[in-house]
Amino acid sequence: MTAIAGRALELLRRADIPLGPGLSAQQLQTTEHRFGITFGPDHAALLRQATPRGPGWVDWLGNPEEVRQRLALPLEGVLFDVRENAFWPDRWGPRPASKPAALQKAREHLARVPVLLPVYGHRFLPAAPAGTGSPVFSVHQTDVIYYGVDLADYIAREFLPPTGPPLTSPTARIDFWSDLAEAGPTTRFW
Repeated sequence: MTAIAGRALELLRRADIPLGPGLSAQQLQTTEHRFGITFGPDHAALLRQATPRGPGWVDWLGNPEEVRQRLALPLEGVLFDVRENAFWPDRWGPRPASKPAALQKAREHLARVPVLLPVYGHRFLPAAPAGTGSPVFSVHQTDVIYYGVDLADYIAREFLPPTGPPLTSPTARIDFWSDLAEAGPTTRFW
């Protein structure tokens, strides 16, 4: 188990979050195959030890359609803002004039961004190949903020009374998502 996952598990217990049994190696592999994902090391290590239960948490062995919907939220939110709010990062080049063409071009760009995996509610961790110590993001369309410098920090901030300093920028950056988190609302729209 990673040190971050161990700390996260300890914090979940301290916060009285209901915990189910961890996923076996076979269950973890089956889940990754079923959804075409690879859990990052901290996420996988936590899920091998225990599965947080209750509203907002992902039931990775539950209804596959619900899991797919949760997995789709980050990219669907970006596409919504491309379609409805003229979102268009400079790094994508010139925005196509028509909405359908802009959406198609956005999908091409988004196919290359790191996958985010749901943790709780609108909180997401990057999938592998992101390493241990990856940040947790709160994602609602292109309103993206850091919610924890890593999984354990996130759990402490979300579920326990504040005891530490304000959130600092994570040391790990995740392409595209960190750009949104660091950009601020006035610089994100075309």
